[in-house]
Amino acid sequence: MSSLKAFFKDTIIYGIAAILPRAINIGLVKLHTSVFGAERYAVNTDYYVYAAYLNALLTYGLETAFFRFFSKEQDKGKVISTSFVTLLGTTIIFLIIALFYAHSIRNLFGFESLLHVKILIWTVFLDTIVVIPFAYLRVTNRPIKFTLIKVLNILVFAVLNILFLWGIPKGHVVETIIPKFLNFYVNGNPAVIYIFLANGTASLVTLLLLLPIIFKIHWQVDRFVLKKLLKYSLPIMVGSLAYVTNENIDKLFLRDQLGNKQMGIYAACYKLGVFMSLYIMAFRLGAEPFFFNHAKEKNAKHNYATILKWFTVLGAIFMLIVVCYIDIFASILLGKAEYFEALKIVPLILLANLCLGIYNNLSIWYKLTDKTLYGMYISIFGSVITIVFNTVMIPVLGFMASAWATLIAYGSMMCISYYFGKKHYNVPYNVKSVLLYLGLAAALSFISFIDGFRANYYISSILVLVFLVVVCLVEKNEIKRLLKIR
Repeated sequence: MSSLKAFFKDTIIYGIAAILPRAINIGLVKLHTSVFGAERYAVNTDYYVYAAYLNALLTYGLETAFFRFFSKEQDKGKVISTSFVTLLGTTIIFLIIALFYAHSIRNLFGFESLLHVKILIWTVFLDTIVVIPFAYLRVTNRPIKFTLIKVLNILVFAVLNILFLWGIPKGHVVETIIPKFLNFYVNGNPAVIYIFLANGTASLVTLLLLLPIIFKIHWQVDRFVLKKLLKYSLPIMVGSLAYVTNENIDKLFLRDQLGNKQMGIYAACYKLGVFMSLYIMAFRLGAEPFFFNHAKEKNAKHNYATILKWFTVLGAIFMLIVVCYIDIFASILLGKAEYFEALKIVPLILLANLCLGIYNNLSIWYKLTDKTLYGMYISIFGSVITIVFNTVMIPVLGFMASAWATLIAYGSMMCISYYFGKKHYNVPYNVKSVLLYLGLAAALSFISFIDGFRANYYISSILVLVFLVVVCLVEKNEIKRLLKIR
């Protein structure tokens, strides 16, 4: 149980690294929606969709491969140096080619200005070359340093957002504090560009903070190690691209079929589902290195099963709380009433993301058995569902089609991964408990949305309490054992 204690401790620390930055980011949503209408907000969404695809392509699964072989290889220095130098080399090549063809990229993707493109290129470059240093902090159990750097990154981003979108344009920052040329520059360009500029600046600060780790890396590439890394990582890359498709292609479909305004409204409400994404990210940051480092322990499979059950319990609680108090969260985070139209997507997005989190838990079977091709195929299957369902059903259901597509895709991926996992790496998951908590949370969420119960916070509180009571009654013996961990 001591390994579980270490896991939960590290996950809490990583949770700060995941939750605090995203919480600040969520807080910025209201600033963004107050500055931009739904159509202008869509430009911001487009930018981050393309950034997500580029990040998945440029890291080509090397982060996960690094975790796998760092725990597997005896000469860990070769794994670190080979991973970093290879990623740095390919990213520099991308930077040179992308800057050279910046005009063509602008025309191809319809960016408003060339500056948008260049900021995107430089930001993706900076974010990619810190992937291995961050992974090194995680795999060597240094969650506090990892967290501090992540938090500083988002603080820089937030401060610059407030400065560029509120402080300077509204005259709240006097010229004695900032140079005159900056005042002129901010008021002379489209406001949305400063979100991207703030993002790029925060990424640069992150790189500077990680330089001490980078300078300690030996600049060498072991061909034998590289071959193993790439064989493992390339299917992960395809799976990552498929995942980005599942997460983002719906917004592009909505823009093309329903227009920027509907897409902007959907994208803003989709961000309320980020509460579940925060939870999943916090879990993944701690779980991925834990799963690899403890795979050889005698009780590893039992620990994996225990972790999945409690991951589902906590995720279901988060989902239920957000759905039951959705109107409070919406008024705080979205501000403008024009965005409230799409609030009905939030329960589906939360449940879909919880299914994705369960899938991430289950995916340990193909990562530990080096069968990453299975992960690629499953992710591609999910993206096909997303594309086909959105294409066919958006004209019929509007933006609700995109929410249903996300749920169906992630739910299918979860079930398929469990089926194949039992054959290749059988973990004794408590399926009945997982289905019980998923079903109960979904049912109570549905009840909270019924007319008459919606925004009735006495009933909302009772629904949350019902779920907690059920968990305590069913899991009382295990709760007692977990609390006795020393």
